[in-house]
Amino acid sequence: MVKKLALDDETLANVRRIDTMWTDCCARFGAGGPFLFGERTMADAMYAPVVTRFMTYDVKLEPRLRSYADLIMNMPEMIEWVEAAKAEPAEIEELEVEY
Repeated sequence: MVKKLALDDETLANVRRIDTMWTDCCARFGAGGPFLFGERTMADAMYAPVVTRFMTYDVKLEPRLRSYADLIMNMPEMIEWVEAAKAEPAEIEELEVEY
């Protein structure tokens, strides 16, 4: 589900910082492939949750980074992870605690 939100200045600064890091990685190391360092690395796994946030909140990314985000979201592992998350119950009884 995409939920467009107005991002505050601090959040926008963090988005710009990540955008700058991704752009730098792609430019300096990514010429050999579509991932941040060309080939798939742990950096891509580390940023996968960030990609999900960008997609959930419909953060505008420049085309190269949007392609990267789409690539991450279409990886079989990500599809499986997202589907498993969707299948989770809204409430887990054993985690509900009365205070």
